[in-house]
Amino acid sequence: SVSSGSKTLKDAVNETLREWSKRSEDTFYVLGSALGPYPYPDMVRELQSVISKELKKQTKKYFSGLPDVMVACVGGGSNSMGFFTHYLMDKNVRLIGVEGGGIGEERGANAKRIHNIHASEGIAQGYKSLFLQDKDGQLSQTHSISAGLDYAGIGPQLAHLAEIGRVEFTSALDKEAIEACQFFAKHEGIIPALESSHALAATIKICKNLKNKNIIVNVSGRGDKDIFITTKAINRAKWKGFLQAELTRIDKG
Repeated sequence: SVSSGSKTLKDAVNETLREWSKRSEDTFYVLGSALGPYPYPDMVRELQSVISKELKKQTKKYFSGLPDVMVACVGGGSNSMGFFTHYLMDKNVRLIGVEGGGIGEERGANAKRIHNIHASEGIAQGYKSLFLQDKDGQLSQTHSISAGLDYAGIGPQLAHLAEIGRVEFTSALDKEAIEACQFFAKHEGIIPALESSHALAATIKICKNLKNKNIIVNVSGRGDKDIFITTKAINRAKWKGFLQAELTRIDKG
């Protein structure tokens, strides 16, 4: 577990690199996002691309062709790169990445690297890409209700795909992600992870301007892990009361 800094992905990567540099003879560095020093972005993308490899077979059968739009959340970029990889050459398929819009536009209030061009080119944690940083190259504080999107950098492959216009980027606010989580839990019977809830929130907005299109959203995680965050955000008073009642029940048992 990470106790330094903001205790998010940036700090986890920092701590891991420190440990690895001290104990490289008996330690492996394992990274779950498409970032970091080469060849980690390529390794993660290739391993995660099983998503789009299987999906392409399924969509050909289900849609009798390709989807029109594909939407995925973007933190470091592992799920989105895995989701997009086998569709990159299919120019008629719109690929949309959704970043953490946080609570506003101010510095430190969001984790938007590309949407509205908040980031600049830099080198950090062993790779060159776009980062939210100050004029000295120090990584800025970020905010997202989702720990997986609360990161100052973005994988170099996604930065390139944004630069050449192959992947579009938008963002969703914390409150929009929570509302999307509630909406899909009620109407679809799923509890999406907060990362995926950002993609679902953006999709709700995208759908308002599209008709008769096949849209796929990568629901890349289950919301069980976020229950202490989402429930508090939805109804803090009831959640506190429930926990207190449970503690009382356990003490009596």
